[in-house]
Amino acid sequence: MSNKLLSMSLQELWRLFPIHLVPHDPRWGEYFRQEREILSGLLQDHGKIKIHHIGSTAVSGIWAKPIVDILIECSDIAAAKQRLIDAGYLLMSENESRCSLNKGYTEAGFAERVFHMHLRNFGDTDEIFFRDFLRANADIAERYEALKLELCKRFKFNRDGYTAAKSEFVLKLTRIAKENSK
Repeated sequence: MSNKLLSMSLQELWRLFPIHLVPHDPRWGEYFRQEREILSGLLQDHGKIKIHHIGSTAVSGIWAKPIVDILIECSDIAAAKQRLIDAGYLLMSENESRCSLNKGYTEAGFAERVFHMHLRNFGDTDEIFFRDFLRANADIAERYEALKLELCKRFKFNRDGYTAAKSEFVLKLTRIAKENSK
């Protein structure tokens, strides 16, 4: 990330990178496949990995932020994180069991292709349950889309607020999806 972006306040960054939803773009699946190939090459010597397309861009037919979310299950999060940082991915957040990185944030705003990578331990995959539940239930996917469209108006320049406002819906459906998968 450039020095200019690093020196910006959270509010300045939210203005530069607002919440913006667009109709589903079938190119997102291809963007994922291409990025998966890059990630597989970068992480090939870091043990077993699984790479999944998650988030709304992985659900056909619903509006989404034009950011492809990728969940990477791996056995060594710290090593994978460092390899991605060395390759130019930007560290967004981390704790002892999770790490998030991005690609496609520039001083002029979003690049044409933007990715969020979520590094996780194997089995920490609630987003896959949620994605699959939306894919299997078009009516619920439409409700989720309506919620996001309403929230993006209220939280255009507040990514944390937008995410928090969706949380109850997402957590409830993820619980249902996990229970139904047993």
